[in-house]
Amino acid sequence: MMRWLVRWLQRVIVVLVAVFVATYAGDWAVYKLRGSPHGKVTINRFLTIPLKGNKQEFDYQGSIDVPCSVSLFPQAGLAPCWQLRRNPNQGTTI
Repeated sequence: MMRWLVRWLQRVIVVLVAVFVATYAGDWAVYKLRGSPHGKVTINRFLTIPLKGNKQEFDYQGSIDVPCSVSLFPQAGLAPCWQLRRNPNQGTTI
């Protein structure tokens, strides 16, 4: 019974890894076939300063345009545009 469960889990892990590799390879191929499309997303930057009593102060640092890749996964060292649009506020903690 235990060997059957271990064998089943191994197969599930192999299938999941294969699906991930195929998805990433497909995303890379589409990214290259489309001519490595890039976009820009406006990001709001904040500086987080810790205060006494477990409180924090947030200082607005301005907004900047960040280049991004139009893809599902990060490509060419750039974050995907969908991820930056979903998280437009980026903070740095001192």
